[in-house]
Order: sequence, then C-alpha cells, then structure tokens
Amino acid sequence: MVEGRVVPEVDRFAASQRALARRRGRASLKRDLTTRVTAPQEIVRRAVADSDSDAATMRITDFLMALPAIGAGKRDRILEELHISPVKRLGGLGVRQLAALSEWLDGRFPPHRARAGRSRLLVLAGPTAVGKGTVAAHIRENHPDIHLSVSATTRAPRPGEVDGVHYYFVDDAEFDRMIAAGELLEHATVHNRHRYGTPRGPVDAALAEGRTVLLEIDLQGARQVRTADPSATLVFLLPPSWDELVHRLIGRGTEDAEEQARRLRTARTELAAQNEFDYLVVNADVATAAREVVELSTGLVR
Repeated sequence: MVEGRVVPEVDRFAASQRALARRRGRASLKRDLTTRVTAPQEIVRRAVADSDSDAATMRITDFLMALPAIGAGKRDRILEELHISPVKRLGGLGVRQLAALSEWLDGRFPPHRARAGRSRLLVLAGPTAVGKGTVAAHIRENHPDIHLSVSATTRAPRPGEVDGVHYYFVDDAEFDRMIAAGELLEHATVHNRHRYGTPRGPVDAALAEGRTVLLEIDLQGARQVRTADPSATLVFLLPPSWDELVHRLIGRGTEDAEEQARRLRTARTELAAQNEFDYLVVNADVATAAREVVELSTGLVR
C-alpha cells in the first residue's frame, strides 16, 4: 500500500528489476576489485562522484572483502582503525572517513605511477582476450610509421590469420632452431601449450632506421624485453571489466571450455602484474585504446 492505494503490479516488477540490476552491478564491481581490473581508489572515486552509482551503494564491508588478502578479521580491524561503521555504504562516508580510507588504500595499494622517459621500443601486453591483437592491428592499419613486430608461434593459425602478417607460423623444430641461433628477442610458452617469440632481426632493423617499434606480446615476453632493454616502454592493456574480458574470450569461440578456464586462471595472474608496467590503457574502445598507445609512442601523453 502507498498512501492508501495498492501499488500496481507493474511498479513492483520495475522496482524488483531495478534492485536486481543494482545487485548485479555491485557484484560486477566486486569481481573487478578481486581480479584487480579496477583499482579500489577508482571505485571510491565513482562513489563520491555519483551518489546513485553502483559503487556508491556498495557496503564498506563488501568493498573491503573484495580486496586481495582481506578476510573478515582483517576487515573488522580496518574498520575500527578507520572509525567507519560496518553498516556504512561507500556513498555515505563522511569527509574524514573518506580521507582515512583513501590514505589507507594508497598505503596498501599504491597508485600506479608512470615511469619517466620513453623508448622507441614499445611493448604492448595484457591478459588473454583483452584485445591486444585487435589494438595492434588498428595501429598497423592507421599508423604505418610505427613498425609492428610480427611474432613467431607454434600454434595453428586461427580463421582469417595470414602467415607473415599476423604471425610467422612455425613448427617446434624451427622454433628450437631460432632460439639456438639467437634469432629471438624474447620467447615464452603461453598457457602451458604453445610457444611465441619475437624475431630480433626486423626489430633491430626498424630501430636502426629511427622508427618506433611496437611489440604485441605476453607478460613473460614483456619481462624478458625489460631485462634485455631496461629503457623499453611497457604498456599494459586492461579490459573495462572482468565480465567483459570473460565475454570477449567466450564470444570469439576459438577455445574449448577447458582452454577458456585455463586462460582465465592465467588472466588473473597477469592482471596482478600490471604495476610492473609503465603505462595502463583500458581497452573499452579499440580506436581510443590504439590512439592512446600511439600517443605514448609520440610523446603526446604526459
């Protein structure tokens, strides 16, 4: 009853749907926190910016429990230390509580800091299905001045992939020969199955010509490049959300269920390593992400 009248069934249904959408939104944010797709400071910023957002309606207890290595006991100690009631929602925190929470978050989860200086050797990495190849292809098509390195791999071509354009498809014997001959700048076994590597010759030649070189590789390879050339600029590509990453992986239909599960487990490990990189770029839109990467290579981003 509302002021003596019966609430129409359609109103109750609409309210129920709104409540369900809100719960799903908060659940999605918690997955983003757990997998480190989104920094906790960003969730707090959203809560402050919009009092009606999913972030603002998240309970402080749920927020803390979604953070890595925070259990119930530690959660309660943190709330006591910050003088925050466990019934509070992020959007309902006072100015002093927000300041205390922000200081604690910055101490435990230091914000990402871009490294000073850039190199003409640009490395693009990120978790499976984040769209590294799509972003790199967009750069190749629209910025011919940037040399996109073509990797060698022992996996079979996917539909539409062309040898020498997307990858050099080689067998294990040829891959072993390239390693033995020192022809690879970096190489790694990815997802415990196939090997990938970057041929050194084309990279060295392009750098000698004064061109910017973009390597689209995995986390292991990025670490090897950093060791071989500490001046290399490393860019980590993030998905807009964990749910979107899962959607992209399943939607492309190139792996069976077992392989998808394996790749998602690996993705969690890769996402946890993002602070090893110099810059973070979110791939919500391919053209926008590609532009941000290109701007990093040309020094337009500060």
